[in-house]
Amino acid sequence: MLFRLGVAMVRFRWWVVGAWAVVFLVAGGLAPRVFDELTPGFGRANTESQEAIDLLAEKLAEDEVVLVVVVSHPTLLASDAAFRQGVEQTLAGLQGYPDLGKILTLYQSGAQSFVSDDGHSTYAYVSLKGGFDYGMETFDEVREKIVAPPGFEVWVTGGVAIFSELNKAAERDLQRAEAISLPLVLAALAIVFGALVAMMLPIAMAAVAVVVTMAAVYILTQTTDISIFVLNIASFLGIGISVDYTLLAINRFREELAHRDRAEAVGVTMSTAGRAILFSGLTTVVGLSGLLFMPFMFFRSLGIGGVTVVVASLLVVLTLVPALLGIMGPRINRFRVLRAAENGANGGLWRSVASWVMAHPVLVSVPVVALLLLLGAPFLGVKLGTPWATVLPAGAEAREGWEKVEREFGQGELTPIAVAVRTQGNVLQPEVVDALFDFTRKIAADPRVERVESIVTLDPSITKEQYQQMYAAPQLIPFPAVQAALAAYGKDDVTVVRVYSKYAVLSNETKALVQDVRQTSRSMGAGVTTLITGATADLEDTQHVMYSYFPWVIVYVVVVTYVVLLVLFRSALLPLKAVLMNALSISASYGALVFIFQDGNLEGLLQFTSSGFVEVTLPILMFCVVFGLSMDYEVFLLSRVKELYDRTKDNTEAVAGGLERTGRIITSAAMVLVLVAAAFATSDVIVVKAFGVGVALAILLDSTLIRALLVPALMRIMGSANWWSPRWLLWALPEAKVEGEAASMASSPSGGGPR
Repeated sequence: MLFRLGVAMVRFRWWVVGAWAVVFLVAGGLAPRVFDELTPGFGRANTESQEAIDLLAEKLAEDEVVLVVVVSHPTLLASDAAFRQGVEQTLAGLQGYPDLGKILTLYQSGAQSFVSDDGHSTYAYVSLKGGFDYGMETFDEVREKIVAPPGFEVWVTGGVAIFSELNKAAERDLQRAEAISLPLVLAALAIVFGALVAMMLPIAMAAVAVVVTMAAVYILTQTTDISIFVLNIASFLGIGISVDYTLLAINRFREELAHRDRAEAVGVTMSTAGRAILFSGLTTVVGLSGLLFMPFMFFRSLGIGGVTVVVASLLVVLTLVPALLGIMGPRINRFRVLRAAENGANGGLWRSVASWVMAHPVLVSVPVVALLLLLGAPFLGVKLGTPWATVLPAGAEAREGWEKVEREFGQGELTPIAVAVRTQGNVLQPEVVDALFDFTRKIAADPRVERVESIVTLDPSITKEQYQQMYAAPQLIPFPAVQAALAAYGKDDVTVVRVYSKYAVLSNETKALVQDVRQTSRSMGAGVTTLITGATADLEDTQHVMYSYFPWVIVYVVVVTYVVLLVLFRSALLPLKAVLMNALSISASYGALVFIFQDGNLEGLLQFTSSGFVEVTLPILMFCVVFGLSMDYEVFLLSRVKELYDRTKDNTEAVAGGLERTGRIITSAAMVLVLVAAAFATSDVIVVKAFGVGVALAILLDSTLIRALLVPALMRIMGSANWWSPRWLLWALPEAKVEGEAASMASSPSGGGPR
């Protein structure tokens, strides 16, 4: 089928190119619109924390989005009238803003917690209507309305501000990575092909695939929310995969063109390299589609973008590339810029490597496996965490504002643990007040707690009995402060208790405190239910949901990949070996993440400051991305090995010949992806930097130690068992081999007609 497809693309080459030109022009008109349609958020999940947020929003009108505006003056004190006037001027631009919820300042609350230790700084809460994702969309508009008066310094921070700046930094990193990777990829292609035409074709195909992907994503945004981070994965995979696939097709075409006419050369190229490309694309799609099972818009968006760009790349390489090769023919080698090495029919470096490896298979495989396991060992001590203000580059406003509050007000000042308390009757019932009083006093006695705020902690001198008497007739309470507290903390069937930790939002102490508060709150008595939220609880709950789904994603990716490779190789053992090889490369890259980014090694070289943990999304992302990409090289190599084995039935010769024919091209293709991934290691955002380093290292290990050394050694050890499958399985499997006319031509080193 692929042979006939290739010949058809050559026969109708101008129609194919014309059709793609129309597609590209239409996609070029749609693609720029995607930037206005993408959502700059992470998405929601069904967690206890989110349930508490929804409950407090419904019952207490608490807004999910709260900005923190930090105001400071070098000489004035917060108690000075001029300072108060400065705060009012800072926030004056927000008055009348349609999505404004409420503003709470020192001068409205009277709480001394709003004043820094030196008295020269304060902060205000500005809540916005709508959810977190909507807050991300409107943040820039709101930020422009907050203006520092002369002599004052103002920072805007909080969750929305932090993640908004994170998105902007990621966009800048994407532009920088593209600017860095493009000339490096061009240089790599010049080394591989040595000819300007062959060098530029993969770049052009990558551009087509990325533009088509952006247009497809724009169309999808009309029906579903897609995260702005889809741009990063579409760019990374679009450049890397399209270049890799086109490189493989051109290399095989040039090889076949030496003894065939261009139509036959294209047909054989599609039937052999095209088949490898198709199945490697399928395995990559399987890996990336695992992200679609995660119940978060962020992961789903990356899965959509990744799958779309791979499918677009496959369509380009299986239709447009053969049409262009049919047009160019021998002119693919025009305009030499470098003398490129060629894959010879016999001998050569890679045959020598394969022969030596297979002559000493145990000597090679044991130390290589030991080295990969050693590289992966640090992952046994992994600490997963979620990025907060420190994930931003130094100097970012949201980070500076957050760190100022932590220094001058307290580390947990902006991230209280919120306990949403719901009762069967009114929360002011004596028995509920009794339970709340005991609960808050127990929590307040914890040495990790700075203070507790609730309807029963207004004044430490008020006893439990006095609270019960006062709340027996709340409408008669003469104190405005108490009425304000009831309005803020709830007085119907829902109330909220806020617990302020002495420690930072992501510290182990605060995480443990969340669990203790959650456990203690469960014993408040019959008729009382509690839900825990707040920044720490929300991040911890989100992480729990992620890693409850991740094992199922792993099972799905591994099983479906095994089935795809089973169909391709018609062997029960080769797919299993391929999966195990991928596991080794992924574990080694996981270990590197811990060694570098958790433990802080190579901080100076990579220019980052360790956060002491591995960002929680990285293992999931890297598994789905690296598993598919690494499998590409396994498919490229073993497809050529199987092609030779089907012809010779000589396992050793097939492996040597396969490595000889694909070793250089696999290394070259991997070099392209390593360069693209490494460009992301220049990121100012530590998460993006870690992703770039991890993927680059995984691909580098996979294309060198694993594909060049470990795979040939293990195939030599396994011998004819490589190709074993039970008879019933062979009978059930569909054929997936070089077909018809292509088979006879591929089996003859000099077959085919004149060029």
